[in-house]
Amino acid sequence: MTDIKSMNLSEMTAYLVENGFEKFRSKQVLNWIKQDVTSFDDMKNIPQKLRNFLKSDAYLACAEIVRVQRSRLDDTVKYLFRLYDGEYVEGVLMHYHHGRTMCISSQVGCKMGCTFCATGKSGFSRSLTASEMVAQIRSAEIDCGERVSNVVLMGMGEPFDNFDNVIRFLKLVSSEDSLHIGMRHITVSTCGIEPRMKEFADLELQCGLSVSLHAPNDIMRSRTMPVNRRYPIAEVMEASRYYVDKTNRRITFEYALIDGENDSDETARELAKLLKGLLCHVNLIPVNNVTGAGYKKSSLQRQQTFVDILSGYGVNATVRRTLGSDIDASCGQLKRNFTKGDV
Repeated sequence: MTDIKSMNLSEMTAYLVENGFEKFRSKQVLNWIKQDVTSFDDMKNIPQKLRNFLKSDAYLACAEIVRVQRSRLDDTVKYLFRLYDGEYVEGVLMHYHHGRTMCISSQVGCKMGCTFCATGKSGFSRSLTASEMVAQIRSAEIDCGERVSNVVLMGMGEPFDNFDNVIRFLKLVSSEDSLHIGMRHITVSTCGIEPRMKEFADLELQCGLSVSLHAPNDIMRSRTMPVNRRYPIAEVMEASRYYVDKTNRRITFEYALIDGENDSDETARELAKLLKGLLCHVNLIPVNNVTGAGYKKSSLQRQQTFVDILSGYGVNATVRRTLGSDIDASCGQLKRNFTKGDV
């Protein structure tokens, strides 16, 4: 079946013309897609022959909201989405002074197996299409009645393990044929897939790049991030420098602070020396509770000391504000396995 909601105008035109339909029908179909139709029968101004063809050859990807959880602590909303094939992903809508930010998933589950992340513990099923990523944003917009102005690909999955669909999503969601969210308002996160980081840099897109680092050396990083055994820190840092040199854009490093694991003064100094001189920002994240992980977040004093040490070496760092912790909507808490009562 053909995923027509992942198509741009030229692709839609080629698809319809190749199947014997007029070129101008492509704009009509795209206009209906922008109006969030869920059935080809709702496309009233196209002929029945075309509607019948689309019903037999294509599908309208969706992200149906089946559960909504609203935080009592802030304005964070977590959604459970059902996809066209019955798979589930989660997404999070956050409110900042600059508008609504949507954290979306790029895969159903994840292969990376990071020990502090619930997504990896729930297994992997498949990657999402570009249209399924757009659909998460649009479903949240309809539910909250507001426009999403910023997007982060930091939900379930490793975006660079779904590279082609993620790049298609970036080009689609920023186009006038879709949600028209500027790439400068989009950030892609990766656990450090070195060749894809360089390929991403070569595209010279205007969106941001965030790298999950979480440790300053291979021994420490491999304990929590199995991907480090394939792409060690030296390769990740080389790709990070390549990205900065190629794009002249600041790179962000995510660093989950785990009590007794990676939050000592010595570790902070080692991290500072690793990053010193690179155009970057360190986003320190007190590790969130994940069932079975056994990790505890660093104390407030330890968090501040870590920031101070990095700053002393000229490395810009802040502690990320935790949002949605009471509904398991914070970093590392999204999952793909649910009980019958959840849905």
